[in-house]
Amino acid sequence: MTQAPRSGSGRNNPRGGGAEGGRGFGKGSKPAGGRTGGPKSSSSGTPKSGAPKAGGFKSGAPKAGGFKPGGPKTGAPKGKGGSERAFRNERFGKNLGPVTKRTHTRRPGKPVVSEHHDPEGIRLQKVMASAGVASRRVCEEMIQEGRVEVDGEVVTELGVRVDPKTVSIHVDGMSLQLDDTQKYYVFNKPRGVISTMEDPEGRPCISDYLKNTNKHERLFHVGRLDNNTEGLLLLTNDGELANRLTHPSYEVPKTYLVQVRGPMAHGVGAQMREGLELEDGFAKVDSFRLVDSTPGHILVEVVLHSGRNRIVRRMFDAVGHPVERLVRTQMGPIRLNDQRQGSIRVLGRHEVGHLLASVGL
Repeated sequence: MTQAPRSGSGRNNPRGGGAEGGRGFGKGSKPAGGRTGGPKSSSSGTPKSGAPKAGGFKSGAPKAGGFKPGGPKTGAPKGKGGSERAFRNERFGKNLGPVTKRTHTRRPGKPVVSEHHDPEGIRLQKVMASAGVASRRVCEEMIQEGRVEVDGEVVTELGVRVDPKTVSIHVDGMSLQLDDTQKYYVFNKPRGVISTMEDPEGRPCISDYLKNTNKHERLFHVGRLDNNTEGLLLLTNDGELANRLTHPSYEVPKTYLVQVRGPMAHGVGAQMREGLELEDGFAKVDSFRLVDSTPGHILVEVVLHSGRNRIVRRMFDAVGHPVERLVRTQMGPIRLNDQRQGSIRVLGRHEVGHLLASVGL
């Protein structure tokens, strides 16, 4: 058998260390994480898969020049005056760079008092600083540089006061989450765990992995993974975000690592990109990429936005390659990375901002 993508240490480890709930890529394999890079490029330009060890293969990201499922790294945005980026000192999560999908904004020709100015409200820069964007001085620079929007209007006047309970504030295209009661987590689900908070049959479920500090929170999972599928599940109490992430109209992309038996005939990837006719309608992947291979096994990365039941497994069945192991590594802008299987971590504010922006919030 072959080896799973490695996972590093994570936060909030469950009882028993979050052991896997079923067979892995190989004996002693570690749970799947987000470091799922593909082939390195040799000097001749020919793709080169990672060298297998003891009959397995590695699917970790190459040190340089290799393929990474989340795309190239992007630096955090800087203001016109070179001021600090938003959430520079974020404690949790990853810096995902600038938001590329911005909402429509109205830019004033010169500094004006915003129509959203509330004389009884709080100064905008103080609200931003309280949300963890940056120091109040840096927040003032961001406002003057035209990087801050209040309800879709770019505000450049430092005297603006707002009511954080009634307005929407964006910095560099990212929505600020001003409600401290909203919670956002990533769970790396092991195989054999049911995608429910409680199971009447007593099978392992999500709540078994919540620490005592999370037990009192009324969380629900975004989407589902079947019993034998591993990887990323979002947990939140933000109902509007959960609805948008699962609604087909928002077409939130999801990335999977798929292990199947090889060899794979030429043209299978093109066939899945063009689309297949399944029993419940037409389906296709957004992208298909060979990550690694060893004799008898192929590791493929696919990206698709469909949320239909067992869609990845049914598509690979349709092309004659039943899935041996399936791991979801990314949903929208949120990546599993090296999070340990069975662990739950808090999403950082920068990640939450990107997640909200991806569905127009």
